[in-house]
Amino acid sequence: MNAPVTYTDPEVLAAAARGESWADPEADPCRIDWTARQVACPLAFEPGFDLVDGRPRYPYTTTSVRYGRNQLGHWGPQLCVDAVVSLHAKEIGGRWLLLVERGDGHGWALPGGYVDPGEDPTAAAIRELREETGFDGAAFDWERMPARYVPDPRASDEAWMVVIPVWTHLGTYYREYFPHVEGADDARRAAWVPADSYADLVWYLTGEYGGQVFAAHVPLLRELLDGTAS
Repeated sequence: MNAPVTYTDPEVLAAAARGESWADPEADPCRIDWTARQVACPLAFEPGFDLVDGRPRYPYTTTSVRYGRNQLGHWGPQLCVDAVVSLHAKEIGGRWLLLVERGDGHGWALPGGYVDPGEDPTAAAIRELREETGFDGAAFDWERMPARYVPDPRASDEAWMVVIPVWTHLGTYYREYFPHVEGADDARRAAWVPADSYADLVWYLTGEYGGQVFAAHVPLLRELLDGTAS
């Protein structure tokens, strides 16, 4: 039998040593006050939370890393948002989604990122959207969806992502008048992608950019576009 894998990325440890807020300075999760964390950020714990011998345990599935944080900064659940921005094309028809190519090489994803302490998730989605694409969606109506687990490739059994998708539909535009977007911050580029179905989206990303969908977003995009997460 193989021994359980223990791993925390050196950059996570270095960031913690530098005092960067995205990485816990505490090396032993048993010393964390989990009740206080639940009170401070209840949405992160909403989908479920387990402790095993005082250590957080991903209640949804298992990963390739049993102990440690892998590439994530915080022990236990980390709350993020995804900005789901859609529109329809007037002259050619069809639904389009705004996606970004991640700078870490994990593929194409919905714009998003961490929710700052005390920050409203919708405000966080609008902020991340602006930072990553240059598009300011503050004037539009947004719908917040329930918090959910995501199969993030950077996660471990002791550090995982909980994401709140926040959706807005911009209306109908001629193709040449789609809102201008470009990659910024930690996004290499941003683009409007045809998305009448998940298969359409994958086909376009592959043919136009030689890209693939960020693994953490596959179930969500399947659910949004096809009505199924399978």
